[in-house]
Amino acid sequence: MLVYFIQIRCTKVDVSASESDKGKAVFRSLKAIVVLVAVAGGLLAQQPGQDQPPKPGNSGSDQAIPDAPSAVRPPQSFPASPPTSHQDQPQATEPPPPPPASQAPPRQDSSASSQPVEAQPPLRVTTVPQGGATPGEPGSQEQLFTLSRNVNQVIVPVMVKDDSGRLVSGLFPRDFSVFEDGKKVTLNFFTSDPSALSAAIVFDTGMPDVAVQKVIQTLPALEGAFSQFDEVSIYTFSSSFSKVQDFATVGRQLEATLNRLKNVTGRNNGPPVTGGPLGPQGPMVNGRPIQGGPAVVITPAKESHVLNDAVLAAALDLAKRERTRRKVIFVISDGREFRSNASYRDTLRVLLSNNVLLYGVSVENSAIPVYNKLERLHLPRYGYSNILPKYANATGGEIITGFSRDAIESTYAKVLGDARNQYTLGYVTRATPSSAYRQIEVVVARPDVKVTSKDGYYPAAAK
Repeated sequence: MLVYFIQIRCTKVDVSASESDKGKAVFRSLKAIVVLVAVAGGLLAQQPGQDQPPKPGNSGSDQAIPDAPSAVRPPQSFPASPPTSHQDQPQATEPPPPPPASQAPPRQDSSASSQPVEAQPPLRVTTVPQGGATPGEPGSQEQLFTLSRNVNQVIVPVMVKDDSGRLVSGLFPRDFSVFEDGKKVTLNFFTSDPSALSAAIVFDTGMPDVAVQKVIQTLPALEGAFSQFDEVSIYTFSSSFSKVQDFATVGRQLEATLNRLKNVTGRNNGPPVTGGPLGPQGPMVNGRPIQGGPAVVITPAKESHVLNDAVLAAALDLAKRERTRRKVIFVISDGREFRSNASYRDTLRVLLSNNVLLYGVSVENSAIPVYNKLERLHLPRYGYSNILPKYANATGGEIITGFSRDAIESTYAKVLGDARNQYTLGYVTRATPSSAYRQIEVVVARPDVKVTSKDGYYPAAAK
């Protein structure tokens, strides 16, 4: 608070003077006091206070200063921002909108100021919607281009065994030579690591019931031959085929499915009944029915055994599995094939086009040491007696015979172990689309070894 000190000088009056002189002296003293009081009031009126706004252009130091603390009034707070008056506050004006691109004045060039410059056309901007880029219109600046290249990668699983039938390990890429249609190819992929299996189990329920019950008792050993990284599906076939379980990992689901198969029965072991009291024509006397009429000769029809259809269904399902897995069809059957809708050639084409290997366990008559070789013959109009070795040789798989229960159980771990622990070779073939069969030959630079691989392949259809 600004305080003005006013000094008042009083004129000394002489008591000896006359009364008139005393009155004049007092009047002059009062007049001086009135003048000084008026001057002090004017100065107080001109002092800047809190309610008077500061003049525009003053700095923050010229703002109103609050009074000193007082015992009577509450403390005064400092203002957050300097108040401004509506008269002194500058008015905000919006800038004028820019002229459109078509009316924009041409840009002047200092080098050629005399020549008029044409206005540049506006840029066409294509806005890509949220969620992904979309190709623009033909000829637009935002057009996206796609580069495509056809690569024909061929994968060849190879199994190498010594004279005793054990797998040979420790081989390197330089030990293998691969020939396609007689021409050597260059390998671009090689691995000896075990592979996770996508296995389709095909169980033959059209065998004699004795063989079916023998196989059913070995199913727990079959479950134990798979690892936790494998996935398994189950199919059954006789005169028709069906899928019992889709692909699932080894666990309770597979165990429950195998337990349900324990109730399956095979066909009758004996010859069909065509005569006698239990025959379809009833009781007979001297070869003639009792009720009269001519003798009836009944020739039972041969029952279908659709092995090709079951293998084809399993191969089509395996074609949809991941390519990183080794795809295997594991058949438990005597190998008989008769009256399937699918032919051997068409089924083999699907197997080779999708890198599916066929392994199997030959049981019943096909497991007999000498008889199994005779059953591989193909008799016209009678189908194949044992077609499994033909599938295995073409796909690079393996067939192991098991006549007794113990022999069948031991083959499970051996066959699946051979399928999992193979060398995997890869190369890029010529990129000419063709549907012709291409033959493959794998040679290993090691003496006294047996090399098993697929005989060839059909190129996959172009996409």
